[in-house]
Amino acid sequence: MAIKKRVQDLYAAFDREKAYPLEEALEIVKKSATAKFDETVEVHLRLGIDPKKGDQQIRSTVSLPHGFGEAKKVAVFVPNEKEKEAKEAGADFVYSEQDIDKLKKTGKIEFDIAVAVPDIMKSLSPLARILGPKGLMPSPKNETITTNLKKTIGELKKGKIAFKNDDSSNVHQAIGKVSTDDKALLANYNAFLDALKKTKPESTKGIFVRAITLCSSMGPGVKVQM
Repeated sequence: MAIKKRVQDLYAAFDREKAYPLEEALEIVKKSATAKFDETVEVHLRLGIDPKKGDQQIRSTVSLPHGFGEAKKVAVFVPNEKEKEAKEAGADFVYSEQDIDKLKKTGKIEFDIAVAVPDIMKSLSPLARILGPKGLMPSPKNETITTNLKKTIGELKKGKIAFKNDDSSNVHQAIGKVSTDDKALLANYNAFLDALKKTKPESTKGIFVRAITLCSSMGPGVKVQM
């Protein structure tokens, strides 16, 4: 009952049907974050795409100006002769061709992002069923297939993130913590939104971004003015 009352009180503190200016929406979100931990601030967007059409899939990356949270663990798939280069570039895990079958058998994933050089992509197909559902399969769309390991790994370590739409035409992205400075959160929000707008498929009709909601991990969603 206490949890139910808490939720009711949070929703009663603002107009759920109103779309607020971004700064005001962020203020409401922070006030609504009453959990006993530093909640994550999330952006949820409803897009005017048809997720069943391959040419309308949204998949891209963005470097948030103010990274947050724990550093990402990056795995790199390379031919044997590039193992040393991958390690020196800062990879947390380095897999060569002989490791692929072992990884397929164990299914043990200890990394957050997977990067590969073009030469090894043909050998990664056995891992598609493991990496694909987790969104970890290296892809040109999220810039995780690269010939410049040092640059790519460096960007990912600094907070470069990949985003994509789900089956309901929505995109979800964390932009910081409730404890993060407002200016930093707003900068992350704007950087993400700018990157998302650049992914608009040419085949989409009408409005691309149809609704934006801001919330904390455990808090209510607040509509944001377009």
